[in-house]
Amino acid sequence: MGPIIVPTILTNSTEQYKQIVAVYQAFAKRVQVDIADGTFAPNKTIPVDNVWWPQEWETDIHMMVVRPSEHMPVLLKLKPNLVIFHAETGENLLPMFDQLHEAGIKAGVALMRPTYPGSYKEFIEAADHVQVFAGEIGVQGSQADMLQTEKIKLIKDINPNCEIGWDGGANMKTTRAIAKAGADVINVGSALATAQDPKAMFDALSAEPDKRGVVI
Repeated sequence: MGPIIVPTILTNSTEQYKQIVAVYQAFAKRVQVDIADGTFAPNKTIPVDNVWWPQEWETDIHMMVVRPSEHMPVLLKLKPNLVIFHAETGENLLPMFDQLHEAGIKAGVALMRPTYPGSYKEFIEAADHVQVFAGEIGVQGSQADMLQTEKIKLIKDINPNCEIGWDGGANMKTTRAIAKAGADVINVGSALATAQDPKAMFDALSAEPDKRGVVI
């Protein structure tokens, strides 16, 4: 079985957020909501306390914020499936991981493009999910840096049991290569957001990893 295609939501408008949820509700079972504070990432999204989702969704929250600890009370109250913090914030994520686990929430860590996995070994060892961030922070539609696939083996060597996520530039041209590299979850933003038929695109992306032949 191939990796899971997970649509992402990134918006600074509560009205647009509602519209995107309505579109993705027709076909998605697991979705990632991107939250950016305008400091760690250049763009600012809706705040995390404005986030909601359909009851049937498995929802991941990707926190692109400078001080993750300040958002913990809201995140614990929301009870998502998974919360992903960036390793590079400068905060110690381990106490936050403990809080998430105590609340029955999975803990994830994201690594920016210049980040070597071995630099954050203790976070990777404690995480349920490690996200290889391969695009431009806080925007959709950036190109995938395919050299980031080399991190997947390094992460697995540190924590063979973690789920590997990929975020950035996933589309019909790159998804099969990302899957072959060993990603378990492929987050997709603009390829779905700009599609004329998002469900058809979702189905096509979901089928792509299982295709045989040369990856170009």
